[in-house]
Amino acid sequence: MAQTPYNYLDPVALSRLGNMELVARLVVEGFITGLHKSPYQGFSIEFSEHRQYMPGDEVKHIDWKVYGKSDRYYVKKFEEETNLRTYIVLDASGSMNYTFSDQRLTKFQYGCYLAASLTYLMLKQRDSVSLTIFDQEIRNYIPPRGRASHLRAIISALEKAEPSGDTGISQILHSLAKRIVRRGLVILISDLLDQTTEVLTALKHFRHRKHEIIVLHLIDESERDFPFDGTTIFRDIETGQMLSTHASTLKTSYLRQFNQFISDYQRGCGANFIDYEQISTTTKFDHALSSYLSRRK
Repeated sequence: MAQTPYNYLDPVALSRLGNMELVARLVVEGFITGLHKSPYQGFSIEFSEHRQYMPGDEVKHIDWKVYGKSDRYYVKKFEEETNLRTYIVLDASGSMNYTFSDQRLTKFQYGCYLAASLTYLMLKQRDSVSLTIFDQEIRNYIPPRGRASHLRAIISALEKAEPSGDTGISQILHSLAKRIVRRGLVILISDLLDQTTEVLTALKHFRHRKHEIIVLHLIDESERDFPFDGTTIFRDIETGQMLSTHASTLKTSYLRQFNQFISDYQRGCGANFIDYEQISTTTKFDHALSSYLSRRK
């Protein structure tokens, strides 16, 4: 099969470039190329400032140039419909520093590249984007801006951040929900290793304030498959506590609890109209970009 930029979205290969801004550009431009070649639910990147004609819309607002390209009726969005504010909330607690293999990205590295790529795409869409980096407290908050130069500020913050310490997802989300006044789209990038009920309650706080929410749940595949065997030393990245045991004695119980953990988030988010996406750190970045665009339509 012929290779296109869309095929080069592999996280590890891209990370070897060592330039986060370049990676973000390659990811998004490659994604857009693939988007044009295989229609994404009838949506094209060039129609980001349009919506489909609906009964009751004035005919004079139809964009006939777009009709010529798509053979569908689209009307130009008014400015308040076009300028979406998106708040990226990135978990930088110690557990995000986990990876099973040096050949994979840590959850935090993956999350940073994902945040950078989403920012590049949002600014390309003329949206405003904000970044919050947190562990037990907010380490960095960058207010929403829509200028192209804003990309540099966000990438600089991502490049300087290091994962460490305990997490406080629910407290941070409650704090942000009170702080963010204008309705927008909130994208949480996290491994969600906190009290599930409390995190879901905090996410509902955003819904109560009329925000849209996408939860991008990052996992390392070893967390899902538990490939450990023999006597193994397990260490809690956040607390440093260690446990030496035979892995086989834990596997069944661990997998049952992990699957319940995932199920609780899937059900809890679904019941509150929150988009939930489980993403492995080996997954190509386009999966998350698709989630964003589905909300951007």
